[in-house]
Amino acid sequence: MRRLFWLAMGVTIGVLVVRKLSAAAEKITPAGIGGSIAEGLRDLADAIGDFGADVRAAMAEREDELRAGTGLDAPLPEVDQAQLPGRHSATGR
Repeated sequence: MRRLFWLAMGVTIGVLVVRKLSAAAEKITPAGIGGSIAEGLRDLADAIGDFGADVRAAMAEREDELRAGTGLDAPLPEVDQAQLPGRHSATGR
């Protein structure tokens, strides 16, 4: 019984070691390296996209704050064209 236990333990450990070594060997092949690089580039592109979205959101929020603080969003008062400085009245005076 004891020998059977140690035999099963040895087979299990052997299978696990072979699987780990096979996975490591697959990563070293050109296809495995290409896959790793492609995955890394996808992660980088996602991170850059997320950063750009965060920057745009913060920029829009800050622009709203500045517009509200300076009153640029306030409606312009109604002004007659004849009352504008530097304009002459319609009568030519």
